Parts: sequence; C-alpha cells; structure tokens
Amino acid sequence: MGEARPDPAGPAALDVPDGTARALEAFLLGQEPSLTRVQVAERAGVPLELAVTLWHHLGFPHHHDDDVAFAESDVEALRLSADLVEMGILPPDSQAALVRTWGRSYARLAEWQTALLAELAVGGGDPAAALSDLASDVLPRVEALQSYVWRRHLASASQHLLEHATPLGSGTDEVRTSVCFIDIVGYTTQSRTLDGAELVEWVDRFESDTTTLVVDHGGQVIKTIGDEVLFTVADPAAAVTIATTLAARGDDPDDTFPAVRAGIAHGPVVRRLGDVFGSTVNAASRLTSAARPGTVLVDAGIRETLTHAADEGDGDDDASPWRWRRLRRVSAKGFENLEAWRVRPALVRK
Repeated sequence: MGEARPDPAGPAALDVPDGTARALEAFLLGQEPSLTRVQVAERAGVPLELAVTLWHHLGFPHHHDDDVAFAESDVEALRLSADLVEMGILPPDSQAALVRTWGRSYARLAEWQTALLAELAVGGGDPAAALSDLASDVLPRVEALQSYVWRRHLASASQHLLEHATPLGSGTDEVRTSVCFIDIVGYTTQSRTLDGAELVEWVDRFESDTTTLVVDHGGQVIKTIGDEVLFTVADPAAAVTIATTLAARGDDPDDTFPAVRAGIAHGPVVRRLGDVFGSTVNAASRLTSAARPGTVLVDAGIRETLTHAADEGDGDDDASPWRWRRLRRVSAKGFENLEAWRVRPALVRK
C-alpha cells in the first residue's frame, strides 16, 4: 500500500537548433528574460527575502542575484502574490504549505504536458517548427481549458462545503464525513510481471474507474497514492456502496479491474489544502491494512450510522441492504482497540 507509481520512459532529448529552447522560454514567459531576481523584487515592491521564499515554495529553479532569468511577467506575478498576502488570502500560518501545494500541482502538470508536447514534436519531422506551432496553437487552448477546469472544480468544492459537509464548530476546518481507502491487492507482484507501459495502463484504469464511481455517488477523490485511492463522501451508505462495488469487480475473473481491499471510517476530519487529516483518516488506513483481499472493513461509526438508519425504516432486519460481521478488534498504532466490521451487500431476496 502506498508504493510509488512508476512513470513510463519519457521521450528522447530533442535535437533542436541552438536558441530554440531560449525562444520557447521567451514565448512562454511573454518576453525574453531581461531581469535579475533583485530587479524583479524592486519593481514589485516586495522584499527580496519574501520573493525568494515564495519562489522556493513554488519549486522554481534557484538563481543568483546577478542571473538574468526573469521577465516582466514575474514582476506582475510577484505583485499579485504580495496582494494576496496583504488581503489575508495567503495568511502567514498557512502561506508556505499553500504555495508548496500550488507549486507541486503545477510542476507535475507541466512535466506531463511537456512530455506530451515533446512526443508530438518528435513525430512532426522538424522539432523546432513543431515546437513553435505547438506553442502558438496548442498552449493557448490548454491554458484556457485549465482555467475552465479550475473554475469547475472551484464550483464543485464550494458546493461540497455548503451542502454536504457538516461543520463541527465555527472557525475550524473540521467536518464530519466518511473516509475510504481503496487499495490494490498484489500490486508488487503485478509490477514485476508487467512492463512500464502496461503497468501504467493498468493503474490508470483503476484510478479512472474508481474516480468515476466516487464522483457518481457524490464523493471527492482526495488523492491517489500509487496503488491506492483515498476519497471522502458525506454519506456513509455511499462510501460502502462504492467500496463494495469495487471489491466485487475485483473478484470477477472476466473483469480487468484489479483485486482490491478497502477500509472506511466515519467521523471528524480536518480539511486542509485539498487533503484530509485526523484520527478518522488514520482509522480508515488501519482498517484497509487489516482487510483481506476482496473485503471491505468499516469502523463502528459507519455501522452505527447505517444500522440506525435501517432501524428508522420498516424495522425489518432482512430488508437491510448490508450484512455485517464483527471481527476481532484491530491492533493499530494510536488506537487502543479499533472496532472493525466486515460489510457486504445483502443477497437479493427472491
């Protein structure tokens, strides 16, 4: 669980004329670099120390004071960053973590996009001309699409915050929700039998199908960790439905979806910078580690919530969509005794 996901081999280095890379950099930055970091900080009206700190958190390459490596776009970006700090959008207590998260996200996206564009350029015959065409025709469209995707996710996150989360107190990021880990069984074995491209395709299918099911049930994928997906959903029944559906797919020999196991816990979590923290997350992780292949383990919070909902129905236990089996308490660091229940869908009565 949590093993690093391999990347396929990238394209070979492009054989392009001298100056092409410099020209491409100038296009992407809006002009050819003509400023040092000292000049950028002065023009933006920002202390150099703050500017360097922000650039470090964003993961930008290191430059010395006399390196001419910046453009006017860097000045405007630094001004905007300073404005956000002054407005309180980037408060001191979370500024570093937020900017690091921002930088890592865009760095990964840029690496993937660059590899994709390089492959297209290699196939175009003239790499220099292909890169120029891609920069002028493709990148503006990608930039517009990124802005659209960001706004759509912003709207979705706002809806989750306002409609689905249950705040536990004012002035806190803590909410009550269900947390689930879906973990591929036998990932290490598969990684040894599949080549790089096959392994990436296999994991991509796992992530894609899991994400689709999570979103269709009103959940949110928090992150993928190699062979594992972490998601949250406000409704415990939805969390169990997602997990048991995926576990059943993994048991089908005619389905290429991998065998999985899952752990779900329901309770308070702290949301921060797109991630979740707290004992509920830890409980879900421990339950996943204790689950056998093809099974779903849940904590007492999940079972109590769902059995209470069933009791408020027609009172017929046989009508419950779930069947429960009490297991030995899971021994886990940080928990004296973590109560665990195996859950599976009830058989449909004829």
